[in-house]
Amino acid sequence: MQEMNVKELSERINNDNAPLIIDVREPNEYALARIPGGVLKPLGDFREWAQELDQDREYVLYCHTGSRSWQATYLLERMGFQQVYNLSGGIEAWSIHVDPSMPRY
Repeated sequence: MQEMNVKELSERINNDNAPLIIDVREPNEYALARIPGGVLKPLGDFREWAQELDQDREYVLYCHTGSRSWQATYLLERMGFQQVYNLSGGIEAWSIHVDPSMPRY
């Protein structure tokens, strides 16, 4: 399983080669706090949205602390995705190490 830490993602987020950030949390969690540029694709809808992804693109998946995104990353790797990363520590780590003004829950 490939992982990316929040510092690395924050450095890459505004680059030309930035990965697509996928938030696998629920809509109510997304409304509380989110990483800029991320798109909401709840884990419960995985079967629908996973088929829409381009296997040649790079993705970073996140959730609250990293367990749901770990599961989604694992499933995408099993489907043949090679450029998919779980965000270590999720949005909780982002709010601690990158954006302390972000609400924590």
